[in-house]
Amino acid sequence: MLKKPETLFVLGYMLLPLLALLSAIVGLTMILGGNKIAGAVVLVVVTQAFAFGAVYALRLRKAAVLEQHDAE
Repeated sequence: MLKKPETLFVLGYMLLPLLALLSAIVGLTMILGGNKIAGAVVLVVVTQAFAFGAVYALRLRKAAVLEQHDAE
């Protein structure tokens, strides 16, 4: 399922960037609310994990599209 370009498109361009944006908002809200350490952890770790996940999904999608194109 994660080899299909359509699934990787949704993950790389839509779902993971949206989750990165939402976790950044949550992290900033936590920092402004006074929970600085947990907010910084959410901001640095969770947001970056979603961002790097999106980049990784796009790299996999590119490889899958090239592989599909070469098979034709």
